[in-house]
Amino acid sequence: MHKKRFLFKSSKVNGIRKETWDLKSKEYAKLFDEVRKEIAKVIVGQDEVVNSMLRCLVANGHALVEGVPGVAKTLLIRTLAKATGCDFKRIQFTIDLLPTDIIGITSYDPVKREFRTEKGPIFSNFILADEINRSSPKTQSALLESMQEKQVTINKVTYKVPLPFFVMATMNPLESEGVYPLPEAQIDRFLFKLNMDLPTADEEKKILKQNITINSFESFDVKPVLNPKKIIEIQDFIKNIYLSPELEEYIIRLVGATRKSDKFKTGRYIAYGASPRASIGLFIAAKAQALLKGNSFVTPQHIKDIVKPVLRHRILLNYEGQAENITTDQIIEEILSKVPIP
Repeated sequence: MHKKRFLFKSSKVNGIRKETWDLKSKEYAKLFDEVRKEIAKVIVGQDEVVNSMLRCLVANGHALVEGVPGVAKTLLIRTLAKATGCDFKRIQFTIDLLPTDIIGITSYDPVKREFRTEKGPIFSNFILADEINRSSPKTQSALLESMQEKQVTINKVTYKVPLPFFVMATMNPLESEGVYPLPEAQIDRFLFKLNMDLPTADEEKKILKQNITINSFESFDVKPVLNPKKIIEIQDFIKNIYLSPELEEYIIRLVGATRKSDKFKTGRYIAYGASPRASIGLFIAAKAQALLKGNSFVTPQHIKDIVKPVLRHRILLNYEGQAENITTDQIIEEILSKVPIP
């Protein structure tokens, strides 16, 4: 694969010389290397999840994380917020949680004789929606407007949420009682779905020595490498990362393959394929991956790196696939092997 095929076709992009984009990409990539080092002070292992969280943040998306209790999901986003200089709020989703508990309410002040708006925890840069599937669909949907539109409506008045705005929702795969499956429309709002696995034996030994139960979070001395203004600057910058027409076609073919179940072996387990939002997700996430690698242009490998987290929650299995314990990752792997690389 020759990278020159996917380079800018002209010496300037949006009036700025190509060399400037190259330098900017490398500068931002170094910043995120520093962010990783700060996160590594607290989080042991989980390198792929950490990288995916950074990609998701850069792409201005949201992440759905599935993992058993105790694998540091909450600690991860708290550490990420600290390393990027952002505010952080945690919302514990329970059966009795109401939409107003998330977005806020309008109340009457009898002393001042006026109504006032009390904003909820959604008004923060980083939001942890912990065990989101434990609340009713009505409460789950309270996140939708803020996730997609970056705004919240309280008593017919619209308020902007602070930027950058990043939601990490978690799900516990072990329990099925007292949970509400997330509607497909809501799952589709998440750019990535990530699987947070158990640590290796060596990683767990390290966890024993530096766990958060023995040590306070402050004792890890996580330093902010970025700030909200810088993150917004980077999110704007990646829109100009170059993605060639050949790679646009590659993205369309990958997503299109999920809708043509007769074209490959595991296709018979697909009930519904991915929507155009998946194509948009691959498009922007590939640019984020290119930036984190210090490149000002996208290559096929950048797309392959982010295909699974973008598509795994957007492919719906039929009853046969569920009965045979087929995973969407298996389907994606076959698609990657069958769709020709430019």
